Amino acid sequence: MKINSRLATIASIMLSPILAACATVPQGESFDLLLRGGEVVDGTGRPSRVTDVGVRGNKIVFVGDAKGRNAVNELDVSGLVVAPGFVDPHTHALEEIVRENRTPGPLINEGYLRQGVTTLVSGPDGYFSPKFMRTLDTAVNQYGSALNYAFYVGHNGIRREVMGGAQRRPTPTELDQMRDMVRDGMEMGAVGFSTGLMYEPGMFSGIDEVVELTKEVAPFNGVYDSHTRNPVFEMMASESEAIEVGRRAGVPAKLAHLKAVGLINRGKIGDVIQLVEASNRLGQQVVSDQYPYDGAATANLTDLIILPETGVGAASREAVLQALSDGGIASNSFAAVREASEKGIGGGFSWIKAVGYGSMRIVDAPDDPSLVGKNLFLLSQERGQSPFELVVSLIRENENPVLLTLGAIEEQDVRELLVQPWNMISSDGAYADAIYQEFKHPRSTGSFPRVLGYYVREEKVLTLEEAVRKMTSFPASFLGLSDRGVLSPGFAADITVFDKNRIIDKSTWTDPGAYSEGVVHVIVNGKFVLRNEQVTGQTPGEWVKPNR
Repeated sequence: MKINSRLATIASIMLSPILAACATVPQGESFDLLLRGGEVVDGTGRPSRVTDVGVRGNKIVFVGDAKGRNAVNELDVSGLVVAPGFVDPHTHALEEIVRENRTPGPLINEGYLRQGVTTLVSGPDGYFSPKFMRTLDTAVNQYGSALNYAFYVGHNGIRREVMGGAQRRPTPTELDQMRDMVRDGMEMGAVGFSTGLMYEPGMFSGIDEVVELTKEVAPFNGVYDSHTRNPVFEMMASESEAIEVGRRAGVPAKLAHLKAVGLINRGKIGDVIQLVEASNRLGQQVVSDQYPYDGAATANLTDLIILPETGVGAASREAVLQALSDGGIASNSFAAVREASEKGIGGGFSWIKAVGYGSMRIVDAPDDPSLVGKNLFLLSQERGQSPFELVVSLIRENENPVLLTLGAIEEQDVRELLVQPWNMISSDGAYADAIYQEFKHPRSTGSFPRVLGYYVREEKVLTLEEAVRKMTSFPASFLGLSDRGVLSPGFAADITVFDKNRIIDKSTWTDPGAYSEGVVHVIVNGKFVLRNEQVTGQTPGEWVKPNR
């Protein structure tokens, strides 16, 4: 979509509350659901107002004074905020439906319900090929989902199916095959094309390959979303590459889970902000999403270790100690494990290579709480060890796992990005319920309430209206989900009702599964999936597709 037409779409959304105020329902005609007396924050960024919202079927049909109207189901929501359901533009939650050993059943996703999220945008970081999109959709249709879902078609998934793990440029035939697969995904209804250039096999591609594949989404008015190539050691070059891909392909670009990670990037988020604003001034639409935490992915210390004989990380403590059983740092085994862990096998992925010791901060150490908050690089200097020697020493010294964030971020940098008007809220989270959590990070259960409770109510970094816009109409309009994200007649009845005085995240690094509080009702396509803070078990979620 051309930028002017996107702006026109946003402008029409901004006008919808004015039209809604004039909307009438024929006398005597009732609603299926009437939410009375709530503080309506409609998603456009306009000031809130106390009024009523009427729903019929799966659509909002009325916003205004419904005095004298009646409804099959009427709910007094006075004292509560009524907002559009939140659209999470970067999640890894839908994959749970096909997790190995999962007990078959509906995808309730309680961790997201209690955040007020109604739509999950899946397949970021380049993970989903069209084949896998079909697999997921088939499974959801079989079992049901409480939440809506949308898809990116992804580079890594496609490249792996066509080229395996090849560390080279594609042949012309292979590139044509990948082009066809991108087009297939867009024809199915993907919102755009995503890449994960920090990970295998995307890390082996060049910019020309990515541009050629991204061009396939332009006829569909799709977008480009990138987990950039080297966001720690080459932050500016990596974010610039993503913007360049969008410019050359003729599509808007989104910088995924944007942040300034590690000691070397402290205070540098302002440089990226200037880069984005300069691009937007020149007519290239660039946006970002952000999860509101001062740390990225989490891992145990042992996850950093790659054993040469297995070629993979996440070794157990016992396996690591066994591999280093001869003990000495000058031993062949120590040198081999260090080489694999710091450089990857055959030039492949490793966390140490990707983010560096200076980006790793200890967030939990049950055996030695004095370690919490320590940066690995700085701690190694304190101890007079190399960083890898420190890692091995800590594994030996601590029987219980030592938990790290693999992307330490300065709080001031979090706040500076959070207020940018082109930056939307996301979680980068995974499925979380009372039984199972894939990612041990508080963002999976806390991201949206953290913004509303901590950054809006307590810290006043954002207004309530602007925060809700960043969670609703902004991501929806950018992704082409033109009937979501605004409380206005004709829009889908995806609605979140919360207590602005109580909403807050409760999850922490040590208890990432703790549910957020303060979301009272969540409605998806006109059906309650959370009512009076109780999960209903209904599964009205559907694949929502762009309409540009």
